[in-house]
Amino acid sequence: MIHSLFILHENGDVIIEKHYRGLINRSICDYFWDQVNKASSPTEVPPVIITPKFYLVHIQRNGLYYLATIQNEVPPLLVIDFLQRLYDVFQEYFTNVNESSIKENFSTIYQLLEEMLDNGVPFTTEPNILREMIAPPNIITSVIGSVTGNSSVNEVLPDGSLTNIPWRKMGVKYTNNEIFFDITEEIDCIIDSNGLVVNSEVHGEIQANCRLSGMPDLTLCFNNPHIMDDASFHPCVRYSRWEHDKVLSFVPPDGNFKLMNYRVKGQLQMPLYVKPQIGFHDGGGRVNVMVGPKNNMAKQIEAVVVTIPFPKIISSANLSANVGSVQYDEQAKVAKWNIGKLPKDKTPQLTGTITLPTGATLPEANPTLTAQFKIMMYTASGIKVDSLGCTERYKPYKGVRSITKAGKFQIRS
Repeated sequence: MIHSLFILHENGDVIIEKHYRGLINRSICDYFWDQVNKASSPTEVPPVIITPKFYLVHIQRNGLYYLATIQNEVPPLLVIDFLQRLYDVFQEYFTNVNESSIKENFSTIYQLLEEMLDNGVPFTTEPNILREMIAPPNIITSVIGSVTGNSSVNEVLPDGSLTNIPWRKMGVKYTNNEIFFDITEEIDCIIDSNGLVVNSEVHGEIQANCRLSGMPDLTLCFNNPHIMDDASFHPCVRYSRWEHDKVLSFVPPDGNFKLMNYRVKGQLQMPLYVKPQIGFHDGGGRVNVMVGPKNNMAKQIEAVVVTIPFPKIISSANLSANVGSVQYDEQAKVAKWNIGKLPKDKTPQLTGTITLPTGATLPEANPTLTAQFKIMMYTASGIKVDSLGCTERYKPYKGVRSITKAGKFQIRS
């Protein structure tokens, strides 16, 4: 499937290259780099690029490009999904995946690439099994390896790779049997100048941390699963059961793993309001922005930041806030209002004036504000875990934590 794999720096330098079906000259990356130079931003680079002999499929993460070359016709989403899994495995091993961490751990990366692809076909991609086969780098293993020359690759196959459930190893034992679920939701929305929601949707993710003994077969039920659209799952989930009953039935991997992603569409109740009043007149303009929680919002809203990108034509801005701090970038013409926690005894308000050059044409449109925030133990979609069933003799402890954050939260002024 995958002929060769390259990891490139954002300046075009090849950091890692791995070939599975014969050598390919690095010049193949020039086709890809031509498209990068033509695009105004990395997000506008086509995910699939056609060359005379190969197809180039890529993703961009944290300033690095992961590029796969394909010679035969292959579903591109399959390659993109593998590249994303590759990045996720790197995160499991190195936490921060950047140029320096890749260069410091290049031997571990080549070992991972050997195990994750067999002749270019995805083989072992489960982090739990990979950790059993290839030890994550640390100070002790690096010192021992440099002194003895021993490899970090385990010479004995892990038990999980010898079973019909490759994502879970055998013989797992815990004193306390417990499993934890983290539900993270991001709100993407557009709010017009009158405070009405033009478009909104929620992107959700459920992370799990399993510490259960034996080979547990779990059944997870939600309070309102029918509102969850475009769901994607870890391979352990029995998809037919979800399609029929909207119930998650699975044998979980040991340790941390991502159980599922989902999306909720439709009109949602926003947790906070942002009321901007920005007007321009000859020689300047006035700014007045108020932020506060909605009346039915009982949870504390934290880490609130409002960003105002002013038109480039303005010459200066004089802004002040009764809550939090305001930073104005003269060069970028962007004001960032860091509120923090929304107080319950007063309404945060940003006021000030802006100056236009003499004789300047007034901007045609007011700026679009963006907001960031997070709310602990709250889900914007209302999704909650109802029950957890287990086939083992013990009754596991179930812990559920939820957090809602702002994704692309835009407010028109």
